Amino acid sequence: MSSRLFLLVIPQNKFSEQQLFDLKEVLERDSDHCRILSKSGKEARGEGGILHQPEGMVVDWDRYLLGRKKYDAVIVIGGKGSRRSIWEDQILPQILTDHFRAGKILGAFGLSVVALARAGLLSRCEVSAPLDDESCLEELEKVGAFPEEKSLVVVDKIITSNDPGSGKLFGEKILELLQD
Repeated sequence: MSSRLFLLVIPQNKFSEQQLFDLKEVLERDSDHCRILSKSGKEARGEGGILHQPEGMVVDWDRYLLGRKKYDAVIVIGGKGSRRSIWEDQILPQILTDHFRAGKILGAFGLSVVALARAGLLSRCEVSAPLDDESCLEELEKVGAFPEEKSLVVVDKIITSNDPGSGKLFGEKILELLQD
């Protein structure tokens, strides 16, 4: 079996370290590869102050495909910085839509679920999202999504989570979906 390839997109600053590193740990089992990109590609600071250097910029997402046409999954990491760098990114919705059409797995944590909404992928879908953030709820309402208090929601090949500690479970769910 060939190694799988995952794209993890992080907010430029104030990303959730726990989500990123827990998810990455699970996905990199069996020599899988995770490509971590951000809007600028510059060193990013997590919510807890940890610095992380992404491999590059979201706009260059296709440079990291290792000769493939698509990633096996595209996951958008959450954090307080999502509103500024994830919500406003013009390229990310195109990447998400392209991978959705190709039948790939998509996912988002916390406030970054708005990226899936702006890509038009959550219409009439139940999603796990922060219920205490009015702007996020408005974005979900615009597309007809149904926010739930559940810590993890899977609808077809779209996974959402509002639980900062769900990175490992999220990763296990991705690997499970890849087996189907």
